[in-house]
Amino acid sequence: MTFTLAIVGRPNVGKSTLFNRLVGKRLALVDDQPGVTRDLREGEARLGDLRFTVVDTAGLEEATDESLPGRMRKLTERAVEMADVCLFMIDARAGVLGTDEVFADILRRKAKHVILAANKGEGRAADAGMLEAYALGLGEPIRMSAEHGEGLNDLLSFLMPLAGEFEERAAAEAPVTEVDVGEEPDEDEGPRVPTESRPLQVAVIGRPNAGKSTLINKFLGEERLLTGPEAGITRDAISVTMDWHGQGGPVPVRIFDTAGMRKRAKVQEKLEKLSVSDGLRAVKFAEVVVVLLDAAIPFEQQDLRIADLAEREGRAVVVAVNKWDIEDDKNNKIKELRESFERLLPQLRGAPLVTVSARTGRGLDRLQAAVIKAHEVWNRRVSTAKLNKWLVSMIESHPPPAPGGRRIKLRYMTQAKTRPPGFVVMCSNPKDVPESYSRYLINGLRDDFDMPGTPVRLWMRSQSDQNPFKGKTKPGPSKLRKHLGKSRPD
Repeated sequence: MTFTLAIVGRPNVGKSTLFNRLVGKRLALVDDQPGVTRDLREGEARLGDLRFTVVDTAGLEEATDESLPGRMRKLTERAVEMADVCLFMIDARAGVLGTDEVFADILRRKAKHVILAANKGEGRAADAGMLEAYALGLGEPIRMSAEHGEGLNDLLSFLMPLAGEFEERAAAEAPVTEVDVGEEPDEDEGPRVPTESRPLQVAVIGRPNAGKSTLINKFLGEERLLTGPEAGITRDAISVTMDWHGQGGPVPVRIFDTAGMRKRAKVQEKLEKLSVSDGLRAVKFAEVVVVLLDAAIPFEQQDLRIADLAEREGRAVVVAVNKWDIEDDKNNKIKELRESFERLLPQLRGAPLVTVSARTGRGLDRLQAAVIKAHEVWNRRVSTAKLNKWLVSMIESHPPPAPGGRRIKLRYMTQAKTRPPGFVVMCSNPKDVPESYSRYLINGLRDDFDMPGTPVRLWMRSQSDQNPFKGKTKPGPSKLRKHLGKSRPD
């Protein structure tokens, strides 16, 4: 990366559309209604031979108070001050509005370099807007269509001279990268140690207004994500990269802030459906999922569904109870939480339950340690010799059932994969093994091999040394003599 380009402008001028085109992926949510983007979203952009960081920002509003539009504007102005180049987009079909003139004046004062782009510039309807753009005093505008990819060559010609100014610091400064959720975990790989190129991927999910964005901001030590008392502020699955302190040194982590997930029946608007879908995608590509609960109303039906979703996806799960600082009777409350957890989520028995306060930062060190530990367990591999010795002791303690009077024989066992741990048991009549006996083995694996909370997969397979002639008719004498190459005796 040689520089950072921030795309700014009024709502609904096509900033997210251009962002998606520059990064080559549909990362930012796009819809016809204005104000879809609220947080800052960064990505690795490619334009010709240039490689740079592009930042999608919220639409600039004239509000300056502590309302949601006002907080969105402050976040965008912060991106303007931090970026090396600002691409100011206007709507060529709507022309220059009074709001554009106000923000052009702000950019002249705050931005280091400003490039003016008149988007939606295809067709004659945009001619008048192109001429009006000169009055903003930001130089010659670029006629562009982000939807159809027009004007990108002109943008490249504007950026090339500026890129040379930032080449010397390109190698030294690595910005916080965003927001590609990365590669899906390869379930057949062995244990993986997080690195700078492939950090530990953590998704924070929960109901709206549980404090997910506030929690991540506290991890970062800055107001990077938009927060507030309103529920449902976050729409995109935004990721940020940081280092956590593990036992062996710093652990690179990419943590995802997701949109709050309400009950499916309440999700009616198209935009909210897109937001929830983006959050589910982040869960699918995460390695550890932090299910964030509200201490005042923990373990509601939606919380249970969210936790069950993470388990079904095969991700390591850590349950965090937020807003612990305002809880009065902490001792009795933690007992109630643990009892409810064991009773309502038996499929996650033994998973870490951590109390935190995203507002004060209390408990964040324990949450970090729990996430790193859950990732290690998720990658755990057990030798075949230990597994078979363990299997013998489990069978002696509780033999498998005997449907129809014939005992099911469990012959041997091996671990087929990690992430999450998956085991195969070779046995006779695998279809007759009841679910209760499989749960007995899974619970034993968790207890005896220290795999609390992580999803464990267990498959029953039949022996492959069956009689190959089973079910076939016995050959007659003539076919047998023909097969052996012998003629009829005289």
